[in-house]
Amino acid sequence: MHVVAGALYGRRSPVPALSPMFYADAVLDAGARLSLPADYEERAIHVAEGRLDVAGESFDAGQLLVFRAGDEISVTAPVRARLLLFGGEPLDGPRHVWWNFVSSSRERIEQAKADWKAGRFAAIPGETESIPLPEA
Repeated sequence: MHVVAGALYGRRSPVPALSPMFYADAVLDAGARLSLPADYEERAIHVAEGRLDVAGESFDAGQLLVFRAGDEISVTAPVRARLLLFGGEPLDGPRHVWWNFVSSSRERIEQAKADWKAGRFAAIPGETESIPLPEA
């Protein structure tokens, strides 16, 4: 398992996190079990490859499993599986999404649209393609 961000199972990522959270990439061999800690209110698993059994139900690659707060979660991989584990504490309010922009402020999204259209975002090193702001 690789902890990409936050902390999980006593391991901590070197990536700074602004709130208590975890994001990890894990591979389970066939027959392996994993318990997801109930320390965080929001938790989920994305089945990236293989299949996962949870509470008598099977979930195939491509599925996202979102768990209720406080539930003890134990999963089993009937075949080799790659999982993305993530969760954390709820954010302090709603977030707004438009295209590639996410913010707690609709006004900030409008500013980001104007900045993108005007080319004020920093260039990505080595990237030459420019994607125009969608019209919608």
